[in-house]
Amino acid sequence: MSLPSSIKIASAQYGFDRLANLDEWEAKISRWVEQGAATGAELLLFPEYAAIELAGCFGGEVSGDLQKTLECVAELAEWRVQLHVTLAEKHNVHILVGSGPVKNDEGHFVNAAQLVAPNGSVGVQEKMIMTPFEKEWGVESGAQLRVFDTSLGRIGVLICYDCEFPLLARAMVEAGAEVLLVPSCTEKETGFNRVKIGAQARALENGVVTVQSATVGDVPWSPAIDYNYGVAGIYVPPEESISADGVLFEGSSNEVGWVNGGGDLTALRKLRDHGEMRNYHDWSVQPGAGELGGDVDFITLK
Repeated sequence: MSLPSSIKIASAQYGFDRLANLDEWEAKISRWVEQGAATGAELLLFPEYAAIELAGCFGGEVSGDLQKTLECVAELAEWRVQLHVTLAEKHNVHILVGSGPVKNDEGHFVNAAQLVAPNGSVGVQEKMIMTPFEKEWGVESGAQLRVFDTSLGRIGVLICYDCEFPLLARAMVEAGAEVLLVPSCTEKETGFNRVKIGAQARALENGVVTVQSATVGDVPWSPAIDYNYGVAGIYVPPEESISADGVLFEGSSNEVGWVNGGGDLTALRKLRDHGEMRNYHDWSVQPGAGELGGDVDFITLK
C-alpha cells in the first residue's frame, strides 16, 4: 500500500455569531468550508463545541439555558453532520465537523466530532476524558478510540483535553495514525496553552503532525461557550530538517479565520528512524511501557 507523502490542512480559529435561524447557520458553515477549500487544503478542521452555536438560532430561552442548549444541539446532530457531508462532497475535502453533544445508546450526552470524507463516509470520535466543567454538565466519557483510514492517510482525533494524555495518542499512533487532529475550546489563555503544549508533546513523542483548532471570542448569550481564547496551529517534532521549534504554522491569538499549511509525512517517517532523537522508537524503553496502551478501532473512510 502506497502512503501519502504530504497533507494540506486548514485549521479554524472559529468565532461564534448569534444567528437568527438554521438557514443563516447553514450559510455561515457553507462559506467557511468554501473559504477553507479555497486555500488548497485537503482537510478542514473545526474546533470543539463549535456546534453549540446552533443554540443561538432558537432565542434566549434555549441558548441561555445549558441543559436546553445540550438537548437542542444533540437533536440537530444528524442534520448538522449531513450538511458537512454535502459540503465535503461539493468541495472535495475531508472535514472534521465541529464537535458537540450527542446522545449515546444509554441516552447520555457525549462530546463527539465526526470526520467526513468526500465520498460521504463518516467516522465518529467521542471525547474520552471529561474536564471538570463537562462533568458538571453531565457529559460522559466516550467508549472507544478510533483511527480513520482515509485517502489522506491515517488520522486520529483527540478532542481538546484528550491531547493532554500521552497514552491516548500513543494508542492511535501504534494503530497507524500519522496525523492527530486536536479540536479545542478553551476559556482562558492558560487552558489554550495546556492544549497547545499537549499537542506539541504528542507530536514530539510520536513523530507525527498534530493540528489544533480553536474557538475564539466572547459569547455573552451562552453559558456553555461564554469566553474563548485560542490559536490554531500545525505542529511537528522540533528537528533541524523539519522545524527548529516544532511550529509549522500558527495563527494570531483570537483572530477569526483559517490557518493553513502542509505537513511532510514522508519526512516524518524518516525522522522516526533517523532523526536527531528517536522518541517514537524509544517509547518502549520506559519502565512499564509494554503494559501501556489501549484498544483502537480501525475505521475505513475511503
